[in-house]
Amino acid sequence: MKHYADNQKNSAPRHSAKGRRFAASEKPEKPERYEKKSYGTHAKQSKASVPDDGKTKFYPMKKDEVKKAEQQAKRARTECSATPTAPVPQMKAGYAPAFLFAGFILLMAIWFIVSPKQSYSASEKRVLSDFPKTNAETIFSGQFGKDFETYFADHFPARNLWVGVNAYTSLAEGNNGASGVYNCKDGYLINKPIPADNQLNKNLGILAEFKQTVGDVPVTAMFVPSTGYIAGDKLPLVHDNYNDDTYFNRTAKTLKESGIGFIDLRSDFKAAYQNGSQLYYRTDHHWTTEGAYTAYVTFCRQTGLTPVARERFNIEKYKDFYGTTYSTSGFWLTPPDTVEVWNNPANTEENIGVTISESNRTIRSDSMFFHSHDDEDDKYPIFLDGNHPLTEITNSKAEGGTILVVKDSFSHCFAPFLAEHYSKVILVDMRYYNQEVSQIVQVEKPEQVLVLYGMDNFATDTDIVRLW
Repeated sequence: MKHYADNQKNSAPRHSAKGRRFAASEKPEKPERYEKKSYGTHAKQSKASVPDDGKTKFYPMKKDEVKKAEQQAKRARTECSATPTAPVPQMKAGYAPAFLFAGFILLMAIWFIVSPKQSYSASEKRVLSDFPKTNAETIFSGQFGKDFETYFADHFPARNLWVGVNAYTSLAEGNNGASGVYNCKDGYLINKPIPADNQLNKNLGILAEFKQTVGDVPVTAMFVPSTGYIAGDKLPLVHDNYNDDTYFNRTAKTLKESGIGFIDLRSDFKAAYQNGSQLYYRTDHHWTTEGAYTAYVTFCRQTGLTPVARERFNIEKYKDFYGTTYSTSGFWLTPPDTVEVWNNPANTEENIGVTISESNRTIRSDSMFFHSHDDEDDKYPIFLDGNHPLTEITNSKAEGGTILVVKDSFSHCFAPFLAEHYSKVILVDMRYYNQEVSQIVQVEKPEQVLVLYGMDNFATDTDIVRLW
């Protein structure tokens, strides 16, 4: 049997049975000593993986490296285990949300089909659209699709509910209003200012040409300041500027150059508002009867008339009035207004007559107040039955002659005060009257022509071109 030394390539002498002996000059260097410390896994791995040849150096592992090695060892044992861990099944999204959405759409479609269709919205105070005409031309031109969208929006089930949800959601998101209406203090809903790019200059020019057409007949204009301008303390903190001062100053200058009288209500309205008078409705853009009476006193002062004292009128109040800004905004939780009817007991059916003329009918009454509207949400038509092309009031006891009023709806509660002085008050609404007003002047020969509008309405009106 050969000894281990026989396989060595060096020529070192054999060692005895007691151990190998080397020559002094060939004796190998002793391996560097290393610190013999145990670090758990480190010690176990060193014996198996490090050859004991005296030359390989060993460096101990740090504690965090030991911990990492132990975790890897555990994972290795788990993967090699005879009993593998059962796989976790993946979750499926399912079709429940899609079915719910499709069911909702189907339910709303059925609801839309079977629900009765209204022709007029009392809350929004407007006529709703009819089902669009269906023919090849409207379908291929795309007009049917546009008209049907309008029809669908007007007759959508529970429309008022969704409009209200949208309004209050907009308010909760930090907006100061909805649909062009500010949600203000003390229950006021106030229209936002009109755009600065409007029709004011053009309409003032038309008014000047009308004055030239009627000749020597006195023409006077009276415009009502906007609610936001007078009641600025009710507005939200963030709001657009109201340009009433600019509009009134420009109007005064233009009308003076044209020979037209101008009644500026700004100072009287500011003073009355500061004294606590409610000049405008909270839920409507119109002035109240109190506001109309304030303007009536100013009108009398500038035209040389003596106004009827406030004490002469019996004031009748009708609650639960919801106006135009209420219906436009969708803020359905706003408290309602109260409409006041100022009725002079001296005006009875014996001396008062009202004739309303339209293209297909004529309405006659012996009262300027139409109480058939008392129970409606929109009670403003109590005054002269609302909007009509041509309305005529006669008062056999009045001392004056005829006054022609070119007007918008602000005049409805103002006209009864005029009837205290004029035997005939003719009101023409240019939105519905399709003839030239100058022809009425030639026939009736009025003592006075009064142009009465809300300033915002006059500055945006596109129908006043038919004055002459």
